[in-house]
Amino acid sequence: MLGLLQGFAAGLMLSISFLDLAHNAINSIGFLKGNLWFFAGVLFFGFIVKFIPEPAFSPQADPSEKKADDGGTGKDMMRKHRRQVLFSGIITAVGISLHNFPEGMAVFLGSVKGLHVGLNLAFAIALHNIPEGVAVALPIYFATRSKWQAFYMAAGSGLAEPVGVIAVAYLFPSSLNPDILEGLLGSVGGVMAFLTLHEMLPLAFDYCGQKRAVKAVFLGMACMSASLYFLEISLPKEISL
Repeated sequence: MLGLLQGFAAGLMLSISFLDLAHNAINSIGFLKGNLWFFAGVLFFGFIVKFIPEPAFSPQADPSEKKADDGGTGKDMMRKHRRQVLFSGIITAVGISLHNFPEGMAVFLGSVKGLHVGLNLAFAIALHNIPEGVAVALPIYFATRSKWQAFYMAAGSGLAEPVGVIAVAYLFPSSLNPDILEGLLGSVGGVMAFLTLHEMLPLAFDYCGQKRAVKAVFLGMACMSASLYFLEISLPKEISL
C-alpha cells in the first residue's frame, strides 16, 4: 500500500511539475527563461540533498551484531543495538526535517499562484510524507518501546514544512513581479521533479514493484488532470484560483 501511495503521489507531483508549473512558466516568461528557472530549482534541491543524510526507511541490523547476539552476549548487546537504532532514527528525523523545509516553501509559492496548485501540492506531499513518518517512527519505537516518543519525533520532523511556509512568507513581499513569481514557480516545478524522480519513484519501485508503481504513477497523473479540469469548469469566471 505504501508503494502504491508513493507511485500515486509521484504521478500527482510529476503532473504538477511538468504540466502546470513548468508549462506556465515557459508560456509566461519564455522558453529559455522558463527552462533556466526550472533547472535552477533542480540544481538547488540537488545541492541540498547532497548535504542531507539519506533517510533509512527500514532499520537494518548490522550482521556482526547479529552474530554477536546469536553468540549469547545478552542484554548488553541488545541495549547497544537499541542505542544505535535510536541514533539512526534521530539522524533520519533531522534529515527529513531539512528535506521537508523546501517542500513547505513549495506549497506556499504554489498557493500564491492559485488555490488549486497549493491544494494539489499539499495533497501530493502529504501522501509522500506517510513513509517518511514511518521511517522516523519505526526506529524510535524499536529503541524506546514508546509509541508516544515515536509519534512526537515523527510529528516534529513534519513541522519543518510550516516553518518553511513562515520563512518564505516573511522573506518574500506580498506583491512580487509577475515574471519573478512565475520563475520561482518554475523552480518549484524543478524541485518537485527532482524530489519525485530521486526519492518517490525508487521507493515506490522498492515497495510494490515497477509494474504496479508505474500504473499508480499514471493513475495519479490522470487524477490530477481530471481534478484541474473539473475545477476549471465548475467555478465561475470571476473566481480565480
